[in-house]
Amino acid sequence: MKKSTQKGFTLIELLVVIAIIGILASVVLASLNSARAKGSDAAIKSSINNARAQAELYYDTAGNTYLGACASATGMAPMLTAANNANGAAAADCNDVAGAWAMAAQLVSVPGDYYCVDSTCTAETNTGVVGTAFGASATVCP
Repeated sequence: MKKSTQKGFTLIELLVVIAIIGILASVVLASLNSARAKGSDAAIKSSINNARAQAELYYDTAGNTYLGACASATGMAPMLTAANNANGAAAADCNDVAGAWAMAAQLVSVPGDYYCVDSTCTAETNTGVVGTAFGASATVCP
């Protein structure tokens, strides 16, 4: 009697391998989404930190006033737009008066957290909604 030798994989073995690949793929995709959100947060923070230097340049050229710096194309408006683009929504706010300014934007990775920078050299992450915690006319970070 001849012994039959079986070559190849059984259906069970193939299904186990496919299941393992599916589990690994889902773990990798979850990690990528987290990394994407943290990358967006870094872009938001970078844009808002750049606003500090731009505000000082605007202050010097506008005659020692910050008034209008948030809306000016030569002021902080490009940084505000960049923060909104990195967030994917209009979640950034900027306020200015003659002697002070503040800018805040909602972060992506932790809903409810926002990053705030102001003319007193404060740069911090706070919890709260930008519109309520930052204030409609605030020129300092809470």
